Amino acid sequence: MLVYLRELIQDASGGHYAIPAFNVFGYEDAVAVIRAAEELDAPVILATNPGAVQHMPFPYIAPILTRLAEDATVPVVVHLDHGKSYEYVAMAMAYGYTSVMFDGSQLPLEENIRVTREIVRLAAMRGISTEAEIGSVGYSDPSIQMKHEYSDPEEVFRFAEETGVDAVAVSIGTVHRMEVQGAKIDYDLLSRIEAKVAAPLVLHGSTGVADEDLRKLAATRIAKVNIGTALRMAFGKKLRHEMEIRPDEYDRIRLFSEPMEAVKQEALHKFRILGLGRDA
Repeated sequence: MLVYLRELIQDASGGHYAIPAFNVFGYEDAVAVIRAAEELDAPVILATNPGAVQHMPFPYIAPILTRLAEDATVPVVVHLDHGKSYEYVAMAMAYGYTSVMFDGSQLPLEENIRVTREIVRLAAMRGISTEAEIGSVGYSDPSIQMKHEYSDPEEVFRFAEETGVDAVAVSIGTVHRMEVQGAKIDYDLLSRIEAKVAAPLVLHGSTGVADEDLRKLAATRIAKVNIGTALRMAFGKKLRHEMEIRPDEYDRIRLFSEPMEAVKQEALHKFRILGLGRDA
């Protein structure tokens, strides 16, 4: 069933579990994620980042994801990840996304607040949930020129109060696109943010977080955990293996079968670590 983020996130911020937001690039990984969620009877978020939308623009990817969500037996949010402008985020809303993130983390604080507030106002008119970022989660890829800056608890409080966003993404030690679990979480900083901010919190760059830390974070006010690289690695490694052992196979449907299963298994693993599912 297609739902809005705010319907799920308040309960998740209570400290019992966190909801994974899996970055997907089309039908193959999206359906694998939903199959995992249905197996565990767990809610899930299908997220698309700018790379995914560049590859498959909104008029094509939005109908695929929203239809998959509508047909699912579990709650599914279709979420825009890292929208960089008012116009871009508004387009996602127009095409049926039920949750949008505006990423103004590279802007001065006042400008980030101003644009975020405008997006929250537009989203509220349509009943759509909103997320925004204060502080900045950087990238492990040095070719991506983005600052990495830890969140300041006072700024997070002001940002949440003045924008009215449903969820706030914070920077507490993670980095986007890490391929190893080497992130060092600043738990003291997280505690100070939790003490000041009422809004549910979001963690980006979670592939680089060790399983033990993810379990610990799921018991905090972190309500949404973004995971992308882990699924891409699962799909890519299995696809490479399939092509190596079956060099004469050119039917991509057959080649994609095992990679899709690998994505499902990785998603199941993350669900369980985050405290979701019948056997969590």
